[in-house]
This record gives sequence, structure tokens and C-alpha cells, in this order.
Amino acid sequence: MRHYAQADAFALLRGLETSRRGLTEDTAALRLAEHGENVPAADRRHGPPVWLRRALASPFAGLMTVLGALLAVADEAGSAALVLVIAALGIGLRLWHEIRADRTARVLRARAGTTVTVRRRPAAGSSPRESEVPPEDLVPGDVVLLRAGDPVPADLRLLRATDLLVDQSSLSGELLPVPKAPPSAPERSPRRLRDRPATIPPVTAIPSLLPAGGTVTRGEATAVVLATGSRTHAEELGGRAHRPRPSSAVDRGVRAVSWTLVRCMLVAAPLVVVVNGSVSGDPRQALLFAVAVTVGLAPELLPLIVGTTLLRGAARLRESGVLVTRPDAIHDLGAIDVACLDKTGTLTEDRVVFTHSVDVDGRPDPAPGDTAAVAVRFQATPRDGIDDALAGAGRDGSAELAQGLLTRVDELPFDHARRRAAVVLRDAHDPGELVIVRGDPDTVLPRCSHAVRDGSAGPLTRSLRAAAADAADGHRARGMRVVAVATRRIAAHDPDPEQDLLLLGFVGLVDPVRASAAGAVARFREQGVEVKVLTGDDPVVAEQVCERAGIAIDGVLDGAALDALNDVALARAVQRTTVFARLAPLQKERVVAALQARGHTVGFLGDGVNDVGALRTADVGIGVDDAVPAARAAADIVLTGRGPDAVVAAVEEGRRTLGRATRYLTVTAALNVGNALSVVVASAVLPFLPLLPAQLVLQSVLFGVAALSLPFDRVEPGWTARPRTWDTRGMLRFMAVLGPLSSAFDLVTFWAVWRFLGLDTPQEQAVFQAVWFVEGVLSQVLVLLLLRTRAGRPVRAVVLTVAAVVVAGVALPFTPLAPVFGMAAPPPAVWPLLAAVVPPFLLCVAATRPLYLRHVLGIAPAEKDGVP
Repeated sequence: MRHYAQADAFALLRGLETSRRGLTEDTAALRLAEHGENVPAADRRHGPPVWLRRALASPFAGLMTVLGALLAVADEAGSAALVLVIAALGIGLRLWHEIRADRTARVLRARAGTTVTVRRRPAAGSSPRESEVPPEDLVPGDVVLLRAGDPVPADLRLLRATDLLVDQSSLSGELLPVPKAPPSAPERSPRRLRDRPATIPPVTAIPSLLPAGGTVTRGEATAVVLATGSRTHAEELGGRAHRPRPSSAVDRGVRAVSWTLVRCMLVAAPLVVVVNGSVSGDPRQALLFAVAVTVGLAPELLPLIVGTTLLRGAARLRESGVLVTRPDAIHDLGAIDVACLDKTGTLTEDRVVFTHSVDVDGRPDPAPGDTAAVAVRFQATPRDGIDDALAGAGRDGSAELAQGLLTRVDELPFDHARRRAAVVLRDAHDPGELVIVRGDPDTVLPRCSHAVRDGSAGPLTRSLRAAAADAADGHRARGMRVVAVATRRIAAHDPDPEQDLLLLGFVGLVDPVRASAAGAVARFREQGVEVKVLTGDDPVVAEQVCERAGIAIDGVLDGAALDALNDVALARAVQRTTVFARLAPLQKERVVAALQARGHTVGFLGDGVNDVGALRTADVGIGVDDAVPAARAAADIVLTGRGPDAVVAAVEEGRRTLGRATRYLTVTAALNVGNALSVVVASAVLPFLPLLPAQLVLQSVLFGVAALSLPFDRVEPGWTARPRTWDTRGMLRFMAVLGPLSSAFDLVTFWAVWRFLGLDTPQEQAVFQAVWFVEGVLSQVLVLLLLRTRAGRPVRAVVLTVAAVVVAGVALPFTPLAPVFGMAAPPPAVWPLLAAVVPPFLLCVAATRPLYLRHVLGIAPAEKDGVP
């Protein structure tokens, strides 16, 4: 694109092997076959192989498969089948998650069909024709015609342009449209390159280039296609949406806990084989003991439980207007402690509105606003956002009243070289003509010789000119866009109507801050989330928006200063900086990476191609449903509305979902460590297994069924009051306490069964195993209920589910299903024994509750209980 940006038209067309008359239809067809359809990568659908690969990426999928294979080798076909069925259910749930996420993405990608006006020839030597073709059929070398309202369908180089303005906000982040013109056009303005620190300007700043993704807001143009599909500049940026995502904080936490359990298996299983093989001399029994240890350590239902919590969280987010495209991102939401927001469209409403008009001294005066509204009413060229705002500046009926008295004679449209517009009107009651000029104060003031002050016109003296400039600068310093308004009475056919003007005053315009912005920022503060603003706009405007949104500014850094910092210096700077302005796409990505390097979990909200890299780098990429396809593809969650309040609600729900998954994983891992320790000790003293692998799996299934009610339970308000992560060290500390405690009571149960029930031979192992199975179900399920939360009574779903599981676990040894799992009905004396063991165990667990609350949940004992 840069190569062709300054080339003359002859060299440009020759290099692309085309002409101003366009390609022939045959040549276009050949190039379409060579280059492929002009379709963004984000619009290409994923298929079943991709869904399946993502579903199998679960850290426990391979573990459960290996476990099933070990059980099959140990001649435990029933246990192997049960483990593999559970693994398949977990993979199936993740697969369903992926299919739903893909369906959501397809809905978001749906867009209305459009066409492009292309100049082509039926055959060589024939006259060119203009026809409408789908954007997908464009090829390099096509000559396209653009008008106001047309999207830019591919990377283009201008051949001709008339008063062309293009909205590039999705690429550059700038609010207002920018002028575009061929290299030889006199209207070409270097203004956009001013203050650029780099010697090589970004593609969006080159006036002769129209990157794909923009929209023509005014004027007409003829351009030639340089690149289509995956070769466009937008896809160069948007292609970052498809690179591998860095591991998030939650991914790292889950992986750490998983590997801890795997290490325990790798140590315990060989130890059991050696010890039991030496004692019993039976290799098969030793292998069964080792498999039992592995089964005891593996949280078999982890994918199902975590998947259920994600489903519940996704459903609640959907009710709040948040669509989830990466389910695991719900957990990452809970860990966010820095929210990076764009100014335009997120904190503001992404539109320009009239605020007030003032005289040359900066005092309120409706006359400049009324006059500007009249000028816009008689404007013949298409309006842009500023014109629409000025149309609302007039008092009720002023423009309509003028319509009955005035008629348009001539117009000098706005262009970015003159930075002003003028309209010449004829007054039905006054001789001569009325000129109304509006534009940048820096270009209008030098053309004024008089000014209106205190209702009367007088010379624009040096002091008055300085006061007028100060009034304009004062409004700019408050983040407003300022339009100067001046008039002049002239004789008919004046060759230079824009001189000796009478300055009426100034009109102030702003991009209004969303009504919900201040409340959302306050809620972020209450959640312990720091807000940082990343924008391509001017620093002064960004600061004013932050001030109106209630964001305390600690520091401001613009793109030029950012480029002067290396990664280490930037990592220090981001800690003390709130506003990052005039940022290019890669600079946004650097800011996000620097925050992560400081240990922060970052959520980034963006909607343009210029945001794709940052969306992909962030722990949670947050998009909006009207974002460009590449941004939606890179986002993990998509908001149906643009306001930051939806992000606040999503963060709170993410923390609740993370809390429920944390409870299950911590309690399960600790109890599984206890089971494994018990089996290790039993391997040295028992002539039979205390629990068969199938019985351990069944025990885990019953415990998992009880845990399935956790997504519907309450969590503490203290839990949602600050960012939450998978505190691996806290989990391990609690596991080191609860695991041995659980194992100790298991050994007490062994001793009581041997001493009081006399079940100490291989012939009585079915009864022995039934007793320990019942004790395990009672203790594990009640521990889950005891440690579930401090948010008051459990909800009805939790109570009913736990009661059903307890009844099923206690009754199972007395049912016809008992022999299927290798159990036999225990004698009545077992009930006093369980009553003597289970309650003391629960009391000891209750004593560990402060450790659990502080080190696992991170909640201080002083915090009050309550319901969120």
C-alpha cells in the first residue's frame, strides 16, 4: 500500500495491470480464482474438527483417558467404563460450549448484504460499464466508485476524489472523519501527519489510501483495489485475532492445581506398587492399589462441575446483555483488576452534540448557534456529525423561519485545507447577499475585521481579538470542539466573500459522556478494579471525558512518549498512568502487555480493527455486537450495549462463577488427597482394598452430583468486592490440612470396623468397603455443605440435592445394586460407629473454616455475612 500511495496514476494502473476503464470480466474471474473471495478471516466458520480439538484441550481429558486405560489393564472393566463415560460427558459438555459459542459468533457476524459499484468491461476493446457486485467478488485491479454512506470494501488507492471524508474510527480510533484525496490533489492536507513522532506515518494517515473497514461520510471518489481478503491492512491487524491466546491467570491457576494432583499420583502410585507388592507378593493386587490411589486423587467430575458453573454464569450474563464466545473467560472476568476502556463509544456516546454558544468574550449568546443552524439548513452537501450537531444549535424554529426569508445562492463546502465552510444567501427583505462562515477559529478569526459585542458591531481590535482567541482556547481546554461563526453583507457576485467578516462568536460541541459512565466507574472502584483509558484521540479531550466520568487521572501518556520507552520503563509507567492518548494499534497492545507484566489481570474493551491486538493480548477481550468482524472474533465476551455498566455486571458475575468453581475444586482436591493417603496406608496393613476403584468413582460421582447444585448457591458479598484469582498456594495449604485430617478419620473408621465389627479378612471385604463407602459419602457431602459459603442459609436447590445424595449413598449398600459395585449390606452396628466418627470429623473441619475462608476464599473473619 505504501509503495502505491504516492505513485502517479499511470504507474499505479500499470503496476496493477488495469486501467481507468476497469478490468474485463474474464480477467476479474481469473483474479478471483487466484486471490480468493474478498472475505475477512473473521467471517469464516469453524467446523467440527476445530470444536472437537478445543473440547479435548481440557487439562483432565487426557488424565481421565489414561485412568480408564489403567483400570482396563487392571481387569476392572466396569470401573474403566464408568471413568471413560464421565470423561466423555465432560468432553461433550465442553464441545457443546464450543458449538454454542460458535453459534453466538455467527449471529454476531450476521450483517446486511451490501454491493459495490465497480467499473468493468464485458471484453477487451468494449466500453466500460458500471455495475453492482457483491464485495466478495472484488479483486486487485478493480476500479470502484464510492459515494457517501458506502463502506470501504477493500484496500484502495484513490484515483479521483471530490470533497471526500472517510470515517476510519474502527481502524485509527479517531472520532471524526478524515479527508482523503489523491497525491496530486491540492486539497491534500498534512494536518493529520502533524505531531506524528514517527517518520513513517500509519497507513490510515496517508490521504491517498483507503484501508478496508472505513466508511465514506461525504463526497465521491474513484479508486482502484490494491488488496482484498486476508491481504488487506485490516486483516494484517485483525489477523492477530487468530493467533494463540496467552495463558490467562485462571488458566495458570487451574494448571497448577492439576499438576499438583498429577505429581501426587506420580509419587503415590509407584510407592503403593512397591509397598503392597512387597507385603502381599501379588502384582495384580498391588496394581489395583495403585489404580485406586490414582482414582482417589483424580477429580473425575471437574469438567462437568466447572462446565455447569460456566453454563449458569453464561445464562446470567446473557440476561444482562453479555454474550460469551469463550466460556473460560467467565472465570477470567472474576480476576480482572484493571479495565482498559476506549473513550469513544464506551465512556462517551460516539456522537457530537451542541452544548452552547458564546460571544467573543465567552459569555452565553444564542446568536452564533442560531446563525450556524441557519447555515446548515441551507447546506447542499451531505451533512457530517458536526453539521448535525450545529443543526441543533438554533433555537426552536430559527432555521425554519429563515427558510421563508432566505434562499441559497452559492456554497463553499468545508474542506480540510480551508477548515471552514461558507454559504451565500439572498435575503428577501434586504438588498445584497448574506454570507455565513463557520469553521475552525484558527482559520476564521484571521478573516474577521469586526465583531459583535454587547449587541453591537465594532472593530475587532487587537485586545478583542486576543480575548476571542482566549475564549476559544478555554473551551478547547475543557475538551470541547469549537466552531467559530461569522457573517458578512456583500454585493452580488463578490469574488471573495470570506473576508472582512463580522465575528458573532463560537459554538461549543462535545461527545457527551454516557449517563451510566460515572456510576459504572464508581462501581468499578468498589470492586477494586482500576480504570485506564486507551484512545486514539487527543489527550486534552480524553482528560475532560475522564473528569466528567469520575475517573481520577494520575498521569497522561501519549503515543509519542510511549514509543520512547522500552518495555521495562513502560511497565513502570503504566502503574502511574491513567490516560493513554493518540495510540496506534500496536501501542495499545504494548500497554496491555505492560500491565500484565506488572502482575495485573487485564480486561480490554474495544470495537475496531485497531483494537484487535489488545483484545487478543488481554486476559479478557470485551467486544460489542456492532464491532468490526475482526474485533468480534478476537473478543471473549460481546456486549449487546456499549456502556461500561454492562462490563461491571459481567465482572461481578465472573467473580461469583469463579467462587463456585473454587469451592468445588478446593474441597474435592483436599478430600481426594485424604482418600489417596488412606489407600496408601491401607496398602501396607490391609490384605484387601479398602475401596475398589469403581466404588471410589461412584463416591466421586455422588459428591459431584451434590456439587452440581453449587452454581445456584449464594456467595458472600465480600467475595465480589475485590478481584479474585485461583490462589494456588492457598488451596495447597488448605489441602495439606484437610487431606490428612480426612485420612486420619478414615483410619479411625478402619480401626473401629476391625475392633468392633471384626471385618478384617478378605472374605468380609465387601461389608468393610460398604461401611467406608457410606462414611465417605456422608463426610464428603456434608463437608461440601459446611464449607460452601458464609452467605446465609443454602438455597433450596442445594438442600434438596445434598439430602438426595446422602439418602442415595446411605441406602445403596442395602439395594440390589450393591453387588454390582462389590458391596454387601453392613450390620446394624455400623450406625453407632458412624455416629461416633462423622460428627467429630465435621467439628474438626469446622475448626479449619477460618483457614479456608482466609487462605482459599481470601475473606477476612471480620467481614459480615450476607446475601449479594
